Amino acid sequence: MIAENLLPWYDKHARDLPWRLSPKQRLAAPDHQFADPYHVWLSEIMLQQTTVVTVKSYYLKFLTLWPTIHDLAAEELDKILSAWAGLGYYARARNLHRCAKVISEDFAGVFPDTEEALLTLPGVGPYTAAAISAIAFDQPSTVVDGNVERVIARFYSLQDPLPGVKGAMKECAAKQTPDKRSGDYAQAMMDLGATICTPRSPACVICPIQENCLGRQDGTAALLPKKAPKKAKPTRKTYAYIMKDEMGRVLLRRRPEKGLLGGMTEVPSSDWLQGEGPVHNPLINSALLRFVE
Repeated sequence: MIAENLLPWYDKHARDLPWRLSPKQRLAAPDHQFADPYHVWLSEIMLQQTTVVTVKSYYLKFLTLWPTIHDLAAEELDKILSAWAGLGYYARARNLHRCAKVISEDFAGVFPDTEEALLTLPGVGPYTAAAISAIAFDQPSTVVDGNVERVIARFYSLQDPLPGVKGAMKECAAKQTPDKRSGDYAQAMMDLGATICTPRSPACVICPIQENCLGRQDGTAALLPKKAPKKAKPTRKTYAYIMKDEMGRVLLRRRPEKGLLGGMTEVPSSDWLQGEGPVHNPLINSALLRFVE
């Protein structure tokens, strides 16, 4: 089992992250309490498509502004979006607010502790549900992010390319998930992938699980996981219209809540153009347009 060698390493080398209880802190806490689910959930939503370095300051800012799930649920969405500015993927912020309301109103502020129940929450997918379940409640959930995929692909020498190999990765990862200290194990795998089993030039000589790593044994570790060739992406074009009135005010509209940059304001634009053809008039739906100071 990976955990046998990985957890002792994690106890010594765990990254110091503001949303995480260190192994020593957790073991010293009353009743061996685990991480605050609100903190875990908030950090995991922010960490989607965003680096740890970037998330740290935003995470601390959000906890200062909204210390509890009830505080976040009671806040206006626009203020949350304003605090989120710079993190990108704004659908996460809207789902964050929606989920906070559900937890606050339907669950009395208490997060459910199973993957099945967590998956019913807005913005919570399989990975996030598993991460909250394992890290906040120490349930033996299999947590697989990009770092874990890389470790598992190399440990088992999985030679098939992504994304087709993801199913095999999940199966192999599930076999390694321990019944005890599952949260620490999940975070240890993340730390291993982030600091030692890195995408380029993995530091195999100091890896705590190198002895049984098949990728290291067959010399393919640095090449894994393999990726399928990227498909060519078509180029799409649109027209953007900048309109001002005599007072210098700019005409804007709010995008639909779903889809790319949902809920954000923008200058009016045409539909995406496929080759040459007539341009859609964005003023047809005047309900989408408004003046802002």
